[in-house]
Parts: sequence; structure tokens; C-alpha cells
Amino acid sequence: MSDSNVRPSVDDYFGDWKQREALVQEMIPVIGKMFNRYNIGIYIYGRPLHNRSVTFIMKSHRFVRQVERNEMSEFESHPVLMAMAKLDLCHANIDLGKLTVRFMEHLEAEGDAAKDVDTFVSEELAYLIGQKAKPVPKSQDVVLYGFGRIGRLMARLLIERTSTGEVMRLRAIVIRPGGEGDLVKRASLFTNDSVHGAFQGTLRIDEENKCLIANGNVIQVIYANSPDEIDYTKYDIDDALIIDNTGKWRDEEGLSLHLRSKGAAKVMLTAPGKGALKNIVYGINDNEMKPDDKIITAASCTTNAIAPVLKVVNDEYGIIHGHIETVHAYTNDQNLIDNYHSGHRRGRSAALNMVLTETGAAKAVVKAVPELEGKLTGNAVRVPIPNVSMAIMTLTLEKETTKEELNEFLRQIALHSKLQNQISYTQSEDAVSSDFVGTREAGIVDSNATIVNGNHCVLYLWYDNEFGYCCQVGRMVYKMAGVDYREYPVEA
Repeated sequence: MSDSNVRPSVDDYFGDWKQREALVQEMIPVIGKMFNRYNIGIYIYGRPLHNRSVTFIMKSHRFVRQVERNEMSEFESHPVLMAMAKLDLCHANIDLGKLTVRFMEHLEAEGDAAKDVDTFVSEELAYLIGQKAKPVPKSQDVVLYGFGRIGRLMARLLIERTSTGEVMRLRAIVIRPGGEGDLVKRASLFTNDSVHGAFQGTLRIDEENKCLIANGNVIQVIYANSPDEIDYTKYDIDDALIIDNTGKWRDEEGLSLHLRSKGAAKVMLTAPGKGALKNIVYGINDNEMKPDDKIITAASCTTNAIAPVLKVVNDEYGIIHGHIETVHAYTNDQNLIDNYHSGHRRGRSAALNMVLTETGAAKAVVKAVPELEGKLTGNAVRVPIPNVSMAIMTLTLEKETTKEELNEFLRQIALHSKLQNQISYTQSEDAVSSDFVGTREAGIVDSNATIVNGNHCVLYLWYDNEFGYCCQVGRMVYKMAGVDYREYPVEA
């Protein structure tokens, strides 16, 4: 490293902060250029760094220091990123944090015989150099059918990932016909969210052409009453992947209505599907997705949260039986004040009551993890908060373990496995639900709450039932579209 990157005395906290801040300010335009020009996503332990603030990137470094228990900081990652920027890399998602940690381990192991940063990085990323095949033959058109809670968050995610526009673009939103000022009100709900905050970008409204322009992306707003009455080709949209987030049609017959529209090619449902439809939890059974699938469903937020942890625990320890109790945020299916509802108990005020209700999540897990057939039961309690839920998993295992062993196993899965985007891990002793608003992983293990007694354990799993779920849907969308991004590292 150069003299300018030498770490100051830990006693000089302010000086240390300002030096690290300056390094991140140098990194941001490099990260942006790699993403916007070359479709190269830069991450730190699964956290995307493009279009992020200085403090977000610094906090991401601190997250690594806390959970990996090492000394990785901006002093270490800055030269690694600059070495990456010199290479002719292909479209890829590269974890800068893990590459930096590997370089730190190399320096410690080899001492004076260690390679310089440029040599090490070029050798580690050799399989990504000069491979210029696009991740998809042509840009995939995406249409959001519905623009409610899930639809608006999906729009944010798709716009965030547009990069060069050569891979995937949100082209249209379909909603029911509205009254005067409808487009302006829809735009306002998109830009300002009471739970997730303001949209990180700019939004213009073209009322004459019924378009929203978000960060330069022209998004056609189409008014329709039924999925089969739209001609997408009128808007230069073809072979579109339709994301149905209304939940109105959940079987093959209903969802097939989308495929009758000219310009529509595939459909994804953001809810559990009925009948023989494939219910996919990304990271667990997405290998069941085939290129010729026309309709895929993304299961529920709770199923996406619990299935990954249940899968790895069953693989490692064996699950004899278990009960899943979900403490779930209220949803717009419930009533603000007491009113009629066809479901039991759900007619009572969501804002004033804990509402005991049924959940199909435990049974739905079996579609993703069939070896758990007949082993799980489940229930749910709706509570008066708008977002972030918790799954309490009481499990009887085939093998005995300890709290320390089980937590360390889950920590390693969260940091160093193919499921790092599905399972996260917190060691915070003061964590509460609002701390997990905006988390991108499907579920977060609260390690301090873990209880183990021989072969009995209780695991507490937080999950953002809105945004975390949308991130899972987004991963499925890319796979359904056939997008093939290379990755570093290739996790086992």
C-alpha cells in the first residue's frame, strides 16, 4: 500500500474517520463507472455499493469487521478496488469485501513473499477478464401488473439495477382506470413511502403520454381492467416478463390471461400459487425453474424467510419436527377499524389488536424443502406495526448441539455460502424490528435470542416482509429472464 493509505493511530478517531471518508469518496466514482458503463456490480458481503452514500459504504465496512471479526477497513479495500478498475472485466457481480479479506489473509500468510495487490487481484479475477459475452442476448422488458406495496418496491429495485439498460428495464406499469389526477397520486406514493422512505432518485410525470420517468427510465402507465386486454407491442414492448403483484389471479388458468396479451411472454406471481404451479424460494429450489416455464410463483414472504434456515438446519442437524410461529406486521388485507372481513378474526382493528390467524407458510415450505413433509406446523399473530415480521422456529433435532455451535454454523452460512443473500445474521443485543426495515436478505438470524437445550432449539428470525421479499422476487426475475452474471467469489 502507498504511504497515503497507512492507517493512523487508533487514538486519532476523528483523523482516522476523515481519512477513511476521503478514501470512500475516491471509491464512489469508480464503483459508479464500473456499474453504469460495464454492468459490474460491486458488493461488500452481499451489500450493493452502487448509488450508495459515503456513510452507507463506511457502515458496510464496519458490518464486516463486526461479523467477520477482522480488521478490514477502507484502508484495505481502496487499493483492491483500484486494482480491479485497471482490469478488462466482464459483466459480473464482485464482492469487494471478500476479495479484500482474501488479500489480507494472503499478506498475513505469505509475509515478505506476498504478491502485490495488482498481481493478486488479477489472478483472483482471471476468469472474469476479457470475457465480453453479454449476460443476456437482448435487454429484457419487464411489466409490473399492479402498483401497490410490492409493485412500488419492485419498481424501485428494477430501476436501481438498470445500469447500462442492456440487461433489463422496467417498461410499463398496469393499473386499473382511475379518476382525475390518478397519475400524480400514483407518482407521489412511489416517491414517498411511510415505511421505506423517499425514492433515491428523480421522478418526472408526463401526463400527456401517461408516463413516469424515473432516473431517465421511461415507464409507460397502462390502464386496464383485465390482463388479456392489453397490446404491449403498441408501446414497443415485446417478449415481456409480467410481474403480477395484485394477487387476484393465483392459479394457472387465471395467470394465463396475461399470456393472451400481445407482447407478453412470461408471468411471475408475487404470492403463493395454487394447483400445480411451481412455488419457488430463490436459493432453495430455484433449480426447478426451466427456460420454457411460462408461469412461476414466488411463494410468500414468510416462506421465503424461513425456508433457507430450515433447509440448512435440516441438512446439518436433521429436523424431527418443528412449529413455526410468525409474529407478522399487519397488511392492507386487514381493517384499520373493526369492520366485516370474510376471514376469522381479521375483521378486528389491525391497529389496536394482536390478531391470531392461520398461515400456510409452514406447509408451503414443503414445496421448496420436500424432506420436511409432515414435520412442521405453523400459526401467525398479526401485530400493530406496518412492516418487519419475526418467525419463531421451535425445532426438535436429530442431533444435539449447543447455542454457540448452532450460532456459529448459521453465521458461517450467512457469510460464506450460496445462501448469503437469503440468510443474514445479527449479534446486536438491542435489535428491534425497525432496525431491519430495508434489509435485502430473506431472513436475519437473531443470534442472541437463540435457545438450545440438547436436541431442542428455538431460532428467532427477523424479516422485512416487504422489501426483503421483493429482493427475493428480483433475484427470481433475473433468473427467469435467463440473465447470466458471473460472480466472485464462487461460493460452495
